[in-house]
Amino acid sequence: MSEFNLFIAARALHVLAVVLWIGGVAFVTTVLLSAVKQLAGKEQRLELFETLEGRFALQAKITTLVTGLSGFYMLYYLDAWERYLQPQFWWLHLMTLVWLLFTLVLFVFEPWFLHRWFREQALRDSDATFRKIHRMHRILLSLSLIAVAGGVAGAHGLTF
Repeated sequence: MSEFNLFIAARALHVLAVVLWIGGVAFVTTVLLSAVKQLAGKEQRLELFETLEGRFALQAKITTLVTGLSGFYMLYYLDAWERYLQPQFWWLHLMTLVWLLFTLVLFVFEPWFLHRWFREQALRDSDATFRKIHRMHRILLSLSLIAVAGGVAGAHGLTF
């Protein structure tokens, strides 16, 4: 496989991984959390949310890894590191920030303390905890969607 074909494959994998990752985040944010917040029992809320989001966690981990590796390869292939110094590539900065935030949450914060903190808070005050989690997901989803739109437009030459 030529280096150019490898670049095309990396871009295709990158887009596919982003679709699965951010699409999953959109589902959790707009469907799952909204539905779970309406359940009456706080333990029922917590168990359902942890079960369903737990199933998505593996997909999120794999897709963020694929996104990061393919993104790194594309930057390497294009020798595009200087784009981080140019403001018209704001979308690259945002993509990297979103990727870094999710990677830290999935691989560092969640296993070290976030899961335990969330469970304790949800058992103490379920309504407030799910409101906070939903707000956080909406913010992250919004940033993600702006990054996706900016990345697609920027990759096709749109600059501001």
